[in-house]
Amino acid sequence: MKRVHLISLGCPKNRVDTETMLAALPGVQHQLTTRVEDADVVIVNTCAFIEDAKQESIDTILEMAELRKANQLGKLIVTGCLSQRYPEELAEELPEVDHFIGTDPTLVAEILDDRNAPRLRVTSPDRLGYQWDAPRLNSMGYSSYLKVAEGCSNSCAFCIIPALRGPQRSRGIDSIVAEAERLAGQGVLELNLVAQDLTAYGFDLQPRLNLTHMLEALAQVDGIRWIRLLYAYPRSFPKGLIELMAREEKIVPYLDMPLQHISDPVLKAMRRGTNAETIRKRVAELRAQIPHITLRTTLLVGHPGETEDDFKRLLEFVEATRFERLGAFAYSREENTPSHDLPHQLPEAVKAERLDRLMFTQRQIAREHNEALVGREVEVLVERVSEESELVMIGRAASQAPEIDGICYMGLHDGIEPGQIIKAEITQVTDYDLAVEPLD
Repeated sequence: MKRVHLISLGCPKNRVDTETMLAALPGVQHQLTTRVEDADVVIVNTCAFIEDAKQESIDTILEMAELRKANQLGKLIVTGCLSQRYPEELAEELPEVDHFIGTDPTLVAEILDDRNAPRLRVTSPDRLGYQWDAPRLNSMGYSSYLKVAEGCSNSCAFCIIPALRGPQRSRGIDSIVAEAERLAGQGVLELNLVAQDLTAYGFDLQPRLNLTHMLEALAQVDGIRWIRLLYAYPRSFPKGLIELMAREEKIVPYLDMPLQHISDPVLKAMRRGTNAETIRKRVAELRAQIPHITLRTTLLVGHPGETEDDFKRLLEFVEATRFERLGAFAYSREENTPSHDLPHQLPEAVKAERLDRLMFTQRQIAREHNEALVGREVEVLVERVSEESELVMIGRAASQAPEIDGICYMGLHDGIEPGQIIKAEITQVTDYDLAVEPLD
């Protein structure tokens, strides 16, 4: 029997692919291990979105390659977006790697089963026969990501994802509901819906469907308590979506809506297909119709041509809008994207300085948001006992998405176990985390 250790890098969508690989491992011949030191096979599922992600992937591969050279593991397999993007280059530079697989997660089992499998097994990302119903091993306990579409049909000038994942292919509602029912049967209470462009869901299906239709069906699944929406582009909200979010108790008042910028010249250069007026209207509409909504966004600073005035406009927008959650990254010049060849590329120092200013501003806003929560009653999903202390339990409020937002800390209490959603009072806060006390 071979022991397999799998390392997953990058976004939640990549995490779903990793879980599909885990479920596909030939069970009789292979056993999972959480310790790389004990592994006969190591699989690295990589990311290649921006330079930092590529570097993390390469560093991880090199670390595993060193173990391979030292004869401390038997086989090394690299999968995901990095090998989809640079298969020949990686194969030449990394002779220690046995196999390179692209973004099709179902190919890992074939490679492990076939002694004569080719070293390069990178298929077209445009494949239409995406195996939505392939088994998946949820690795998140009482929460789970649920991928509802693969690929992206947008043409953002800075983004390489469509070239690595292909055009959008939405998943049928029956398939989504069936997986949600399977997850609920395993004890999952929270579904986090992911796609490259969630609000474009169903536009490619015949007959055409939309996110509102899908959520209405998903909300009927028994056992699911929280449904969270991640990666909702602002320009294409389907009819009735906000009204459904406002009235359906299972849909938590939380929305991750990547905006990237607010300056019209920068949005145009980015090919975002929207403008500042549309963005401001969308944010105002959400704030007005969904009380206590938690808005998360992602912003990009330092895009070619971004002036200091453009950046100041972005800072003013962040200060005025006061997003509860905000992530940001500096523009990464990626080959084979339209932005790569634009004039007025900015120095790395300028990009880094603007990113620091933006995140400093947001850190203050996040702290003020949290301080205003002290004394408020919230629902908390209890997830686990803390690794630092067996006297502390870890959970998340509905306003905290897994892995990207803060967490809740609470002391041990009789009758409170992981896998419960409890009512609690917020007693203390940090910039991003909450301390809570369960209520009787």
